[in-house]
Amino acid sequence: MTDPYVYEEKTEGFGTVRIRPLDAEADAEVVHGWVSEERAVFWGMNGLTRDQVAEIYAHMAGLDSHHAHLVELDGEPVAVLQTYEPSEDRVSECYEVEPGDIGVHVLIAPAGERGARPGWSAALLRAFTSYVLVGRDRRRVVVDPDVRNEKALARFLRHGFEPGPVVTLPEIDLPDVYLPEKTAQLAFLTREVAFPG
Repeated sequence: MTDPYVYEEKTEGFGTVRIRPLDAEADAEVVHGWVSEERAVFWGMNGLTRDQVAEIYAHMAGLDSHHAHLVELDGEPVAVLQTYEPSEDRVSECYEVEPGDIGVHVLIAPAGERGARPGWSAALLRAFTSYVLVGRDRRRVVVDPDVRNEKALARFLRHGFEPGPVVTLPEIDLPDVYLPEKTAQLAFLTREVAFPG
């Protein structure tokens, strides 16, 4: 059997982070649990059934431009990491996409049985950044959190992202995809800032 993981990083005192493609059907239960919580309201899947969540990720699995990953820490699911080509996304209508850009959406799971751990989000963001900038050989990461999602934005800024403009992402209404209009705070992280020297 081939290794399903696309990235692995061991961090002393934290554990081993592994990233693999999200399996729309097999992972639907755990992801549905996360996106159904009030804390995940900005993810845009509150109120969806488990099957609807599975359908969204099955659709995404068929795209060349957008990819969903399940992130595990020592074998336990801890986050969803979505990557996308900004030139193939509605965000391209709001900023000038540069060669080497990659877009990222991050949903970190609730603390769970172990309880909150200091440095948890920072360690996961470091692994995500290493994967997309080094593992995927990209020059710059763009994120577009909802402007009201102050927690997520603060987390990105602490990690070295530079704030960009506040933009309005246009509504997408297609047979397979519906995304409401969204006011977002763009932020960017270059490989030089993330990995100086």
